[in-house]
Amino acid sequence: MAFYEHVFIARPEISPQQVDALIEDVVKTVEELGGRVGRKEYWGLRNLTYRIRKNRKAHYALLNLDCPAPAVHELERRLKINEDIMRFKTIRVEELDEEPSPILARRDREERRRARREGREGEEFGGEFEGGED
Repeated sequence: MAFYEHVFIARPEISPQQVDALIEDVVKTVEELGGRVGRKEYWGLRNLTYRIRKNRKAHYALLNLDCPAPAVHELERRLKINEDIMRFKTIRVEELDEEPSPILARRDREERRRARREGREGEEFGGEFEGGED
């Protein structure tokens, strides 16, 4: 079987729970057709580089697939029919990368920086006023 990275962009009007349902539908389709899905990443509601169907934002998701080529063709056929999917792209790769994608890695770095910054601010100001009045 071959390895693929599959990204799809869904309409911004749907909820994140509906995007999760779309991801599970893709997983079910691939598994029915004899493949398996490795990593599943939901990147969230992000800005588009250019407008698609008058939308400026969309939900992004990435999936690593290990499946035969006919399964990919069937998956793409089903996604073309689905009105919630605005765009999709499937790329064949030599091997599947199990590390977080650069999108998620950057988000994690930003969250760690924010937590450190908030932690330091609390220490700087919180420690001066402890001890009460004498």
